[in-house]
Amino acid sequence: MLAPNQTEFILSSAPEPSSAPPAAPAEGDLVAPAQNAQSPATNLPPELIDTVWRGNQLGGGRASFVATGFPALDAELVDGGWPVGCLIEVLQPQPSLLEWRLIGPCLRPLVSGGRGVVVIGHPKRPGTEGLRHLGIEDENLLWAKVDPPSHRLWATEQAIRANSAAAILTWLPQARPEQLRRLQVLAQGCECPVFIIRPSQARHDPSPAPLRVFASLLIDWQIRVEVFKRRGAPLETPLLLDSTPGGLHHVLTERMRRPSQLIALKEAQRALGRPRHLADTTARTAADAIARAASLA
Repeated sequence: MLAPNQTEFILSSAPEPSSAPPAAPAEGDLVAPAQNAQSPATNLPPELIDTVWRGNQLGGGRASFVATGFPALDAELVDGGWPVGCLIEVLQPQPSLLEWRLIGPCLRPLVSGGRGVVVIGHPKRPGTEGLRHLGIEDENLLWAKVDPPSHRLWATEQAIRANSAAAILTWLPQARPEQLRRLQVLAQGCECPVFIIRPSQARHDPSPAPLRVFASLLIDWQIRVEVFKRRGAPLETPLLLDSTPGGLHHVLTERMRRPSQLIALKEAQRALGRPRHLADTTARTAADAIARAASLA
């Protein structure tokens, strides 16, 4: 037990509580991510400041790339195109719906050197007439009709390991996260884009793919693309890309290029009191013309 004089000495020597506000965190201290993203890297040499990537910025400079064929999409992707050396996951509401319209424009320059496009597990036989409009001849296409999911994974691994294709498109609707991680590790040593086609239900599943997009069709020959995962800040606004199937540019009239205007005309005619059967006939004629044109793609 302390003596009374020792207790008085300890109490008298204790520092008085300060009423001053807490000091700002010193440089290098841990702060909130938002504050850290806004603080300049003043302690770095000038030549290194531009190489620092922050979480609120679009990543870049990590891999080579292939131009997508859509300038608006290139502007929102890392380095300006489809990345090489990683998985690219493309989700769509229906199988074999629009993958060629989204991926096809990037394939023409890739096959110009003589390499081929490897297609694994496609639900339907790729249409050679439509692919020719994309610059892909029969000798540039290798279609592996593989049904069991385990065989599709094995074929995809072999294609990535071979590293000799211009591009790899594989349909893996039931792939598990650990299987995708294995493919992602292999893809890091591949020198071509590797596209994994999956259904829209897989959107909320975990995936190691650095780039994930969801694509859907719009009525005016457009594709709606949501880039919901990329290196950097997410893209909040979907992209609307003009994508008329190959061969239809010379077939579609000006009216057929904007079917939504024909639908609006039909509704206007009904509102003005035009007989219903005449308005329906106009709409059916337009729909039949569009269907015939699409069958030629």
